[in-house]
Amino acid sequence: MIATLLLALTTITGVVRDATGAVVPGAMIVVRSGTGVERQTTSGPDGRFAIDAPEAGAVTVIVRAGGFAERALSVSDRERSAPLEIVVAPASLLEAVTVTAARTEQRIGDVPASLSVLRGEDIRRSPAVVADDVLRQMPSFSLFRRTSSLSSHPTAQGVSLRGLGPSGVSRTLVLLDDVPFNDPFGGWVYWTRVPLASADRIEVVDSSTSSLYGNYAMGGVINIVSARAQRRTVEIKPQYGSRHSPKVDLFASDVWGRVGAIVDASVFDTDGYPIVIAGERGRVDNDATVNFKTINAKVDFAASDRVGVFGRIGYFRERRDNGKASTIDQTEEANSTRWTSASGGLRVGLADQSTLQARLFVDRETFRSNFLAVPAANPPRSIGRMTLNQRVPTTGVGGMAQWSKAFSAAQFFTAGADWRWVDGDSNEDALDAVTGTQVTLTRVSGGTQRSLGFFVQDMIAASARAEITLSARVDRWRNYDAHNLETTVATGQPTANSRLLPDRDDTVASPRAAAIFHLSDRISVWGDIGAGFRAPTLNELYRQFRVGTVLTRANDQLGPERQVGGEIGVNVAPSRNLTLRTTWFDNRVRNPVSNITQTIVGAQITRQRQNLGRTRVRGLQSDVEYRLGSYWRVSGGYLFDRAEVREFAADPTLVGKLLPQVPRHRGSLQVAYADPRFATLAVQAQFVGRQFDDDQNRLPLRGYNVWDAHASRAITRNIEAFAGVQNLFDREVIVGTNPTTIGAPRMANVGVRVRFAAR
Repeated sequence: MIATLLLALTTITGVVRDATGAVVPGAMIVVRSGTGVERQTTSGPDGRFAIDAPEAGAVTVIVRAGGFAERALSVSDRERSAPLEIVVAPASLLEAVTVTAARTEQRIGDVPASLSVLRGEDIRRSPAVVADDVLRQMPSFSLFRRTSSLSSHPTAQGVSLRGLGPSGVSRTLVLLDDVPFNDPFGGWVYWTRVPLASADRIEVVDSSTSSLYGNYAMGGVINIVSARAQRRTVEIKPQYGSRHSPKVDLFASDVWGRVGAIVDASVFDTDGYPIVIAGERGRVDNDATVNFKTINAKVDFAASDRVGVFGRIGYFRERRDNGKASTIDQTEEANSTRWTSASGGLRVGLADQSTLQARLFVDRETFRSNFLAVPAANPPRSIGRMTLNQRVPTTGVGGMAQWSKAFSAAQFFTAGADWRWVDGDSNEDALDAVTGTQVTLTRVSGGTQRSLGFFVQDMIAASARAEITLSARVDRWRNYDAHNLETTVATGQPTANSRLLPDRDDTVASPRAAAIFHLSDRISVWGDIGAGFRAPTLNELYRQFRVGTVLTRANDQLGPERQVGGEIGVNVAPSRNLTLRTTWFDNRVRNPVSNITQTIVGAQITRQRQNLGRTRVRGLQSDVEYRLGSYWRVSGGYLFDRAEVREFAADPTLVGKLLPQVPRHRGSLQVAYADPRFATLAVQAQFVGRQFDDDQNRLPLRGYNVWDAHASRAITRNIEAFAGVQNLFDREVIVGTNPTTIGAPRMANVGVRVRFAAR
């Protein structure tokens, strides 16, 4: 009896490493007994772990880590006393471990949803200097417009997955280590703010995940997962690019016992490039430029093998010139952003073998922007005057709590809640219509938004080959203290539009049911059906903007978007080196917010955000990956996407029209060769079909293809040289109309990566 009790309390220890011998921090270690009882922990910053075995007898130790295939090994009674050294191998397309789709660790091949992982090696092999250009190797990913965040206005950087409701506002929730990353006022994403230097991987869920994450996740989730701290590690990556574009990335970390700390930073500047096509360029136009600086610091503390806490602070500053200036006083159309953030959280393993997680976060942001009008003139684009100055201060606060428990080897249950409070105003100065130098009207438009959601999820292994996932969520949101206060400067009197706006609120339920069935070890099929929603942002309700000759007005009467959709997919792994995945999807959205054309006077167009009746987005998505030997990897993807208006009572002529900014065909190809004895070489290509720039399908944008290349080689043990080219063949990509704007030309960069790490 005593011997049995001692054996039951045995602690299993060990370290997790990759094939090169480097430690793997943050790996999930699960110890499972023969009766199905489980205990779990994570490897520390030094890759080490310690966990009590749940019962006497042989146990199975399972290791799951992002970018690596799941590793399972049997540990006998005799082997418990000796430290384990567990080596994990790089994952194939279906073997990678994700934490996003179900808010817990799972292999992609076991997830009943369309999901992809952009691994650390994929990020390092990309010549891109900003995160959105890295993510474009996934065909389902796109920003509102085709251009890179290097030249686009921040409010046009909303992400759309599979073309679900493309606009400057994201229909996709972006997370950084499970903390919301979208702009709290407008929902778009500052891709220049993503800390690529410390990103371990980026996980992308292409299907609706509102049943777990609520509001923005109607179109999916992108989760940027940070690397864990390593002992005495410093990596600095200076590079210099064409068009006078220096960039420096820094990553530094250390571990002191149970404490790990990371600092990452990026600094970038560029002289930019013209964004209006040569034949239409005039005196108004110059080069679009961007300068950004970001720094983040994170501390992890493993108080015990059951309790871990973290804290993060960040600072971000960005300044942009938008490629044109007033011909009257030479004022540049520009915008700038300052953003400070803080977040913290904990993970606790409770005595009943359940797990409790919690997060808190705070954002303080000030966004400034001005807008230029270009009246019709001869010659074209020869006159430009300023029309509007905006200053948008925003404060956001939120939090999350989640409880999870494996009731048996066949059931894993999760329940939780999250909340968010956002307060923001668009403070605007409208300028005179002659010189654009005198303030004629002031406007303060904004309000406060509060949301609260509760969710549950039950993952049930119905048999050895079938698993069912049931989840549901209820959200309650409310807009209050809304106002549009306008004052005529000349008289000091309020205008007829100056008023307090009524409060708005709603309650939404988002259920989902999914199942996956493994026909064999090599083939599985899955499907899901569910509902999602998105509440309009403060930006859509209260802030107007101008792009070229197009003015888009706000609409304080907008209601929430509702979505119902589903997927059917098949995963096939005919061999260890080849994996394929194909997914059919169908999403139907009621009351999507879209920019609807109201008037066209010459080249001047006025639009307003409106709830667009009903739309339908359906298509087919395929991914393939092939590994040839130890050094070659070929992967690619294709997306067929038909997104169209199905109902709009206010303007029936739009029914049957394709949604703007959604091409029918998108594809990607990646070929990589990596041999540490010689070099790493990678070629990437993007293929994008024809699409429209407007709701009436009057303004087509032709298709294009762009090729990128990257090469690197180790010079010494600590130094690696690299070079990269984006848009290798200098293809002209049409981005927008009125005027005709273009994407980035050929951009090349060279640099070195210097890394020092404790042995």
